[in-house]
Amino acid sequence: MKVVILGAGVVGITTAYYSALDGHDVTVVDRMSGPALETSFANAGEISPGYASPWASPDVPQKALKWLLMEHAPLIIQYHKLSPAMVAWCLSMLRNCTPARYTANKEKMVRLATYSRDMLRELRAAESIQYDHRTLGTLQLFRTQKQYDGAARDIEVLKAGGIDFELLDASGCRRAEPGLAHATDPITGGLRLPGDETGDCFKFTNALAAIAEARGVKFRWNTSIDALSESGGKVSARIGGQPVEADAFVLACGAWSPLLARPLGIRLPVYPVKGYSITVPITDETRAPQSTLLDETFKVAITRLGDRVRVGGMAELAGFDRSLKPQRQGTLERSVFSLFPG
Repeated sequence: MKVVILGAGVVGITTAYYSALDGHDVTVVDRMSGPALETSFANAGEISPGYASPWASPDVPQKALKWLLMEHAPLIIQYHKLSPAMVAWCLSMLRNCTPARYTANKEKMVRLATYSRDMLRELRAAESIQYDHRTLGTLQLFRTQKQYDGAARDIEVLKAGGIDFELLDASGCRRAEPGLAHATDPITGGLRLPGDETGDCFKFTNALAAIAEARGVKFRWNTSIDALSESGGKVSARIGGQPVEADAFVLACGAWSPLLARPLGIRLPVYPVKGYSITVPITDETRAPQSTLLDETFKVAITRLGDRVRVGGMAELAGFDRSLKPQRQGTLERSVFSLFPG
């Protein structure tokens, strides 16, 4: 079967790999010059099934109002970018901020994420891919007693899903992550998931793309994906200004997928949310994290990637605006350097 995969991020490349294993004729198309140069380029690098959690939680509406007034806000809304699509997405999110929907959605996400992690382990063993991965767990760090007490709801979901966890006090957090001994801000405790992993998504995706190419997958770089259309029950595409036919198209374009799917009568509940990250070299091993920490206050992830630390987080609603605001870097620096100074 001829399969055309639209998008060469981690989802598109992984789909290409497995499709080739199944014996299909696979082509990957992307507007960039190589794999993983957009959303998969510099994300937080977490493989954390237990922390797979909906943004739509019962306390988010109240928290969101507070966040919007914070200097180092984890949520930013660019009101001058308001659009019907942004409003519709926000309303849909708010409808899911009930305890019942939160629990149901989190259980589904945890099951899917756990399966994904298990498949990653199989793939890594089969192909010997190296991507700065570590298997030292994830620590969700609480700076306040309220955050610590609030972990009870998530613990019930973890128990139901059979996921190992450790609820730690401040000294327990420092044993798990010795570098926290130098933290300048107080720590109340943390929730640690020892089965979690970390890794560089960019390195993983590029390594897997090379393996897929060796298995016969073809790549078309610097090529625009113009449109999808349907006639007589068959989908076709216009790619790089030319018509393309295939037995199957896989849409893996992230936030751009709804724009391509809409002419087919498919409405995807996806809206672009911009995140920020910085990557800093490790200069003092004793002051560096060993794995991943989730800073609950700033909603920032701090991840060890070999001899580097990736710090990522925040959610900025600004449509498809790709510009980066310098002040957002200050939030990332505030989080990481208050926990791992120097």
